[in-house]
Amino acid sequence: MIISLLISTFITVFIAELGDKTQLATLTISGTSNRPLAVFLGSAFALVLASLLGALAGGSISNFIPEVILKSIASVTFLIIGIKLLINTFSAESNDNQN
Repeated sequence: MIISLLISTFITVFIAELGDKTQLATLTISGTSNRPLAVFLGSAFALVLASLLGALAGGSISNFIPEVILKSIASVTFLIIGIKLLINTFSAESNDNQN
């Protein structure tokens, strides 16, 4: 039945996302932006789009691209995001100290 699949998918993804790096990034951005609605809409749209891509790809992409390359791409992407967040944090702190 489709409703049971919907519910089990919702519960699985909801539990998996609790305390996830996505949630922590959303919390961090929201705390520094003073625009929680914009952060919510941006992160919600990103999660919906990522879920859509995952559902459409359904693992078939690994037939064309080796798993090690997919993991490497994900790792480099998270590294870039982390560095950007660190730079923005130190940049904001130095601006606060100058004022």
